[in-house]
Amino acid sequence: MSQLRFKVVDEAFNRKAEPVEMPKERPEVYYGKYVFNRQRMFEYLPAETYKALINAIDNKEPLPMEVADSVAEGMKRWAIDNGARHYTHWFQPLTESTAEKHDAFVEHDGKGGVVEKFTGKLLVQQEPDASSFPNGGIRNTFEARGYSAWDISSPAFIMGNTLCIPTIFISYTGESLDYKTPLLRALNSVDKAATGVARYFDDKVQHVKSYLGWEQEYFLVDEALYNARPDLMLTGRTLMGHESAKNQQLEDHYFGSIPSRVEAFMLDLELEAHRLGIPAKTRHNEVAPNQFELAPVFEECNLANDHNQLLMTVMAEVARRHHFRVLLHEKPFAGINGSGKHNNWSLGTDTGDLLFAPGKTDKDNLRFMTFVVNVMAAVHRHNALLKASIMSATNAHRLGANEAPPAIISIFTGSQLSGILDMIENSTTAELTDLDSREGLDLKVAQIPQLRLDNTDRNRTSPFAFTGNRFEFRAVGSSANCGAAMIVLNAAVAEQLNDFKAKVDARVAAGESLNHALLEEIRILIKQSKAIHFDGNGYSEEWKAEAARRGLDCETSVPLIFDAYMKPSTAEMFKATNVLSEVELAARNEVKWEMYTKKVQIEARVLGDLAINHIIPVALRYQSILLDNIVRIKSIFDVEKASAFSADDVANVEKLARHMKVIKDEVAAMVDARRVANKIDGERAKAIAYHDNVVPHMDVIRYHIDKLELMVDNEIWPLPKYRELLFIR
Repeated sequence: MSQLRFKVVDEAFNRKAEPVEMPKERPEVYYGKYVFNRQRMFEYLPAETYKALINAIDNKEPLPMEVADSVAEGMKRWAIDNGARHYTHWFQPLTESTAEKHDAFVEHDGKGGVVEKFTGKLLVQQEPDASSFPNGGIRNTFEARGYSAWDISSPAFIMGNTLCIPTIFISYTGESLDYKTPLLRALNSVDKAATGVARYFDDKVQHVKSYLGWEQEYFLVDEALYNARPDLMLTGRTLMGHESAKNQQLEDHYFGSIPSRVEAFMLDLELEAHRLGIPAKTRHNEVAPNQFELAPVFEECNLANDHNQLLMTVMAEVARRHHFRVLLHEKPFAGINGSGKHNNWSLGTDTGDLLFAPGKTDKDNLRFMTFVVNVMAAVHRHNALLKASIMSATNAHRLGANEAPPAIISIFTGSQLSGILDMIENSTTAELTDLDSREGLDLKVAQIPQLRLDNTDRNRTSPFAFTGNRFEFRAVGSSANCGAAMIVLNAAVAEQLNDFKAKVDARVAAGESLNHALLEEIRILIKQSKAIHFDGNGYSEEWKAEAARRGLDCETSVPLIFDAYMKPSTAEMFKATNVLSEVELAARNEVKWEMYTKKVQIEARVLGDLAINHIIPVALRYQSILLDNIVRIKSIFDVEKASAFSADDVANVEKLARHMKVIKDEVAAMVDARRVANKIDGERAKAIAYHDNVVPHMDVIRYHIDKLELMVDNEIWPLPKYRELLFIR
């Protein structure tokens, strides 16, 4: 094994950057080449079909079957013209990944041959097997089918030689089995709710869109080193490994010069992304060695989420062309920064206004305050649920580790906005407005427009921060489907906006002016949500105690964090916004607990195998070397000298023995704990048992293996070390 390590290290060290063929055209020519976007629709569809499809997309209406047949024919011709031979319904099951089943276009022609056919029925709906995907019990025991249905708001695209049709995924009885379905419902809900409130300020507003800009962080590891680490291959993270003497402490990697191999990968990835209509824009080194980031231009939330899911697939494929493996695990290496996926979220009207951006008029600024304060209220009301939406077995390693947002949801606003919130809270409405005029508004907060200049005071310890004209949800994990967080956030804000509008309308009906009603309700929300507002150090122990005093959710156990989905307030919120039924909620939690258990289970099995079959034999071999040396010393020198010369070796033999004993005992105890947990009925109880009784053994085993790594001769250590994994590029 040690020979393999040095072989792969040498192989990785000597790799050169793979050449990337640059297109002769500028990006605007090849951008979206493999996307059936509106330009391609216009080219390949009959005029009436095109008009009907665009109308259905823009107005969120069902597509008539006769139109679907015409769309399918045009889409097939475009796909074949671009090399496609198969089609698939591309969906997002509750595995945090994507799924697809490829079918050829061919059908019997009745003459012993085939023809290439693609009908509206095949385009709009399919019936894949749903039994192999996590479903939380949502299916009849005798019925394994599920249905995938085309999401017409997300354009089809070509991957390789396959036409991919973005779809929702539902059970035989109609319940959601994916992320896309409830996300679309949440976006529809926030559209209606935010439009109602936005029309207080501009009656021309017909729709409000939710926008998302994600920041995808990831690690790259040479494929030879990756293949020599069974833990990386099977779990996505290193289950053992002592930190390198040099890691990120010099802060010399962040925004540094991009290594040539990595730059070639990034260029190749960017080209592929642009051909698929993913607006990749920013690339750079991240804080940790061999950690990088890619960020796109903002897009409509559903499309942005689709693009992120697609990008993660493309990243893995492109990386292999460059002899890398992409690590999307939130914490693949101990002792250095993990990887997140900051979700920059905003709302904008169809009239061109960003609702979280200060304006040039008093009315604009009142609108700004209205929406910002309502978001704060929604986050306060559902802070436990928002944490549950981003939590997983993998993200748990990152959160709260003084290198990522803490596992307590709070909102950072910055000094200027904080001052304005305090002023509104502590002022009377008469002090803020000119109530003598129903025509105009004299809002005494002229400093609000200057907020756009205050974008440097960005507290990196905050999990949910206002950053100038948007909110940045930083707690989302790098491997996550953004849909999980966006479902909760958009639905929670929709509920809050509906509640706010009802109260404002009631005040106006009672005779108050609109401006007075808005400001009074804003003041109430500022007071009610004061607990969620925190601009200090989210990593401090003082904040943990303060957050508990404020009544914020401070739970750190992943299985217990998921309980937030089962709270009555959660069920009421999702029901009121028509996003998830109680049955769907319960099923999703069953899946969350099940996935947590399985991930920890796999890690425990891999760790046990590596400990007993890889690490212990090497430690025993090194112990034997030391014992042989002790015997030889005693055969040459007198007792006094032999004792002095061999003292360190004797001490190390003892240390090795102690570490090995603890490892063997802990592995045995971990196996026993797994056996007990596996017999438990109920996914929640089983997940709790794995968290409470299995994970602690894993931590102890790792500690002692890492101590052995420092002791055992480097020449015989079997696994690539951190210095090799992180610094060979």
